[in-house]
Amino acid sequence: MTLSLRRFRGAERLGGPLLVIRRPPGLALGEEVVVRAGSSAGLRGAARHGRVVELDIEHAIIQVYEGTGGLDIQTTVVEPTGGPFRLGVSAAMLGRRMDGRGRPIDGGPPIMPIRLAAVDGGAINPVSRDNPRDFIETGVTAIDLLASLVRGQKLPIFTGAGLPANELAARIAMGARLLGDARFVTVFAAMGITNREAAYFEDAFAGSGALDRIAVFLNLAEDPAIERLLTPRCALTLAEHLAFDLGLDVLVVMTDVLAYGEALRELSTAREEIPGRRGYPGYLYTDLATLFERAGRVHGRPGSLTLLPIVTLPDDDITHPVPDLTGYITEGQIVLSRELWGRGIDPPIDALPCLSRVMNAGIGEGRTRPEHRLVADQLYALYARGRELRRLLAVIGEATLSPPERAILAFADAFETRLVGQGTARRTLEASFDVAWELLLELPDETLTRLPAELVAAARAARTPP
Repeated sequence: MTLSLRRFRGAERLGGPLLVIRRPPGLALGEEVVVRAGSSAGLRGAARHGRVVELDIEHAIIQVYEGTGGLDIQTTVVEPTGGPFRLGVSAAMLGRRMDGRGRPIDGGPPIMPIRLAAVDGGAINPVSRDNPRDFIETGVTAIDLLASLVRGQKLPIFTGAGLPANELAARIAMGARLLGDARFVTVFAAMGITNREAAYFEDAFAGSGALDRIAVFLNLAEDPAIERLLTPRCALTLAEHLAFDLGLDVLVVMTDVLAYGEALRELSTAREEIPGRRGYPGYLYTDLATLFERAGRVHGRPGSLTLLPIVTLPDDDITHPVPDLTGYITEGQIVLSRELWGRGIDPPIDALPCLSRVMNAGIGEGRTRPEHRLVADQLYALYARGRELRRLLAVIGEATLSPPERAILAFADAFETRLVGQGTARRTLEASFDVAWELLLELPDETLTRLPAELVAAARAARTPP
């Protein structure tokens, strides 16, 4: 290897996304480098970019985002930049479409950054972290009423192959808002999606009228897989600037975290690391945490970063390492059901396994409605009982059910078709409460065991014509 003005020629090994060189003096872990295909006469070809992912006494391993195809061991040139990968961030990125590394791909003018920010970022210091607070209206009744999204929360959506997770993600990205707050913006990060899916997102955002408050990062399936490791970090870096520098409330929607995990496994295999569960690296939990823990609120700062990652379950297996570890890090989950989707319920959200661990911090008196928690508990309890009665019907038959049990059984059907299955229309929180009370008041009072009698009486009186 030769050294000239921080330029190093020659490599020891090339393979997949990795380039191995002898460790030069001054090279740092995580440093960004420029890789060029060289020749005896000089440099040739377009510059590639990478970062140092491993250092030992003698060698440095560089992760090349564009891959190492076409490089030559003898003539490859590595140029360290002296710092980590940085993204130029600006509020002007709202309304723009960028690739997985933050470069505009919408044909618009160059983006003039306010500052350069290291994309690796860091988790919010626990001492500085403020609790999630304030309700976010997504326009999806099953989420807003039963597993409410709260400002500063991390709430994943678990889906199966073929279920409309992308459609749900786009709906939330376009329709989510803070009640009474006009500062709410969205950063959308797509990893490993097809051209058809990318076209869907572009058309949906453009036709929504909300494009000016959405920044889109697109990593396509044909793009380098290793770039998927950078895409969510770029999106989160922009979101942190908007939230903690400019004081905006930001929702980050990521799809699909499974594609990110597959890219991480590919890199781990290329580095010949000892595999963990199902071939994923043993540090998968830590790596995912470096993404998800960047969400939250900070004491003394008005902005917030709320995270809504989409995670596909391979073979509908929720114990798969990626969704399993995602559930440990985040604060609940929204689960899509293949059975409901097969019956035409849209969106097919299965309410029973859904959970929002910080829901109480965003609902109730002064935030949504005083009875929000009570109504959610009653809906959940009745639906769970209705599902249980469905299973019993095959054994005991409907004739053996009491009149209240038959009413609850009918409620479970109406809950799925009328409350969960709202179709593609956006529902306000007030409209969601109207549907919920319509369903509850169709039941006899003795079944409404989670609601105070005076609340039920007042609700019946309000809906009784004079």
